[in-house]
Amino acid sequence: MAISRVSDRVGQVLGGRYRLLGPIGTGASATVYLADDVVLRRRVAVKVLHAALADDAAFLKRFQAEAQAAAALNHPHVMGVHDWGQGDVPYLVTELLGGGSLRAMLDLGHHLDPSQVRDVGIEAARGLDYAHRRGFVHRDIKPANLLFDDEGRLRIADFGLARALAEAAWTEPMGAVLGTARYASPEQAQGRPLDGRSDVYSLALVLVEALTGEVPFTADTTLGTLMARVGHPLPIPEQAGPLTAALAAAGNDDPAERPDAGSFATLLMAAGDLGPASPLPLAGTATIDPDAFEPREPTTLFVSERQLRAELDPEIMAAPPGTTTNGLTIVHEGIEVVQPETVRVDRDPPADDEPRSRAERRRRRKEEQRAQKADAEALALAGAGVDDGPPPIGDGAGEPPRRRRRARYVVAALVVLALLGGGSAAAWYSTRPATFVLPSYVGGPVDAALAELAEHDLVVEQRQEFDDVEAEGTVIGQDPGAGVELEEGEAVALVVSRGPPPVAVPPADQIGGKSLQQVTDELAAIGLTVGEVTRTYDENWDYDTVLGLAEGTPAELPRGGAVALTVSDGPFPRTVPAGLVGGTYDAAVAALEAEALVPEKVEQFDDEAAVGTVLSLDPQGGATVERGSSVTVVVSKGPELVTIPSSIVGMTILEASTALQNLGLYVGGIQGSPLSPVTGSDPAVGQAVRKETSVSLTTR
Repeated sequence: MAISRVSDRVGQVLGGRYRLLGPIGTGASATVYLADDVVLRRRVAVKVLHAALADDAAFLKRFQAEAQAAAALNHPHVMGVHDWGQGDVPYLVTELLGGGSLRAMLDLGHHLDPSQVRDVGIEAARGLDYAHRRGFVHRDIKPANLLFDDEGRLRIADFGLARALAEAAWTEPMGAVLGTARYASPEQAQGRPLDGRSDVYSLALVLVEALTGEVPFTADTTLGTLMARVGHPLPIPEQAGPLTAALAAAGNDDPAERPDAGSFATLLMAAGDLGPASPLPLAGTATIDPDAFEPREPTTLFVSERQLRAELDPEIMAAPPGTTTNGLTIVHEGIEVVQPETVRVDRDPPADDEPRSRAERRRRRKEEQRAQKADAEALALAGAGVDDGPPPIGDGAGEPPRRRRRARYVVAALVVLALLGGGSAAAWYSTRPATFVLPSYVGGPVDAALAELAEHDLVVEQRQEFDDVEAEGTVIGQDPGAGVELEEGEAVALVVSRGPPPVAVPPADQIGGKSLQQVTDELAAIGLTVGEVTRTYDENWDYDTVLGLAEGTPAELPRGGAVALTVSDGPFPRTVPAGLVGGTYDAAVAALEAEALVPEKVEQFDDEAAVGTVLSLDPQGGATVERGSSVTVVVSKGPELVTIPSSIVGMTILEASTALQNLGLYVGGIQGSPLSPVTGSDPAVGQAVRKETSVSLTTR
């Protein structure tokens, strides 16, 4: 199967649900895309593996099992897996993190100080400990797999994927063996069975690189890099300071002497007083121009022609979604509807001398209206004067000249009066205020409405209301409605959206005692997010349990606002009591249980210590551990005794000497002929003695 180029997949929809918007990262075995989950309307990250993997049946089988198992991991420091699939290519759908990776951070030249390294290490170790206790070994801990959200909280990515790829015999381009040799543990280099302590070693390498910018044991070749750390402990740089002991323990080349992830987190917490860590210099993820995406389809309001002509009852707007009345249909996304027919209005193009600006056209129209009205009134008055009274009898030819002159004077006077009346009408019309027919401003920006109303000298009265649908600054109502003619100086009332109403913050007693993830989900469901998290030790609540709201949190926040929380960091760390070695086991148990620690008894022989004497502790006295941690107490069983076997009777001196030496005894003398068989011993056969005891053999 040919491997598609990265750009070929942009716009593709995987699983009928995940639309790939653009690449945000690429690696040897996969490309990561920013994607839209078109079902839940959210942005996610989709890791699309190389198309060649689709031909590997062994990989597909392992990939399915590992993806299902990894999706069950639910921890604040493990990247959430939302979905997976294997269409033409296998892919994983994960949460989208905006803080970028530790690799990107280091590539930008940012090194971490010891306090930042401590916090990163603790979060990573806690995530690994959670996964290890559920049977997961990551196998590929490296800076590129340590990601951060926008608030700098760490997530470990790709659990299960490295194992699926390794067991499918997949190789990277150019034949390189899968995995990152720069961060492999000594047991990985030797091909030995792996457990969670292999991830701890890799994490130690990553933390050293975060401090110094360099990875220890890096050679010119992959084989040289792998073998350089076999048999050699991890060198710890001077910059580590108080972290030296913890990093040295995690970098032990012998996995049997290396702490597990939980113990490593405890060692990091106990690493002196480093003070609070400053915020991490997050690199962020690759950005994509939003204009490159097709816009999401909003909820659509279809409006009929009759409503545009102000012939529709406004009460239809209050009808439930899906209602259709008088040509108006209100629908939500996902409902297939048909837009009502519209009317096309063809207009003749303007003449060359016709003004094109609206202001000029309005000025000319007013002048024409005044002139037309004046002419009409003048003609009306003139006609009324000429026709007034009964017509003269006859054609007037025989009328006396005086009467004809009088008639002409009357007509002239009436014409003058008509002209005077027309001038008065024109003067009256010129002083009449201009009018303006209101359009519909509903659904548009209020700034545009204000500008147009001010241009027509209309007074605007604004009222703001919350609205779940329209964005802030959008007109959601007006009075008078569209089509009403107003004169200059008259008032128009606009109702403007203030955006969604504020959201009530859940009270402290409603969220206290729940996990941070649970509270995060509940806040998201009501339109809020988790803001600053303040952590504090608490004897009564486990790690990541929400204790309550941060001080000063308001009762309401704008939709999308951040809620500051106080979260438990677990119980206070415990110190293993000192001075227990040499005492009795009962005294050690009492001291450990007083610190809420769990003693585990291990007995061993000791030639010097009496039975029941404490020989050693693990962890040692003075070590800092979490509450409830197990402490191994090694107790003396006294000297180891050996029973002189009865089987030596009848043996030759040589045979008996060999049998005794195998038991840790030796022959100190022979009573009788050395050529005769053994008949007894001193101490006697069947007696229990200490090792290294001298035994005298008796013969005939």
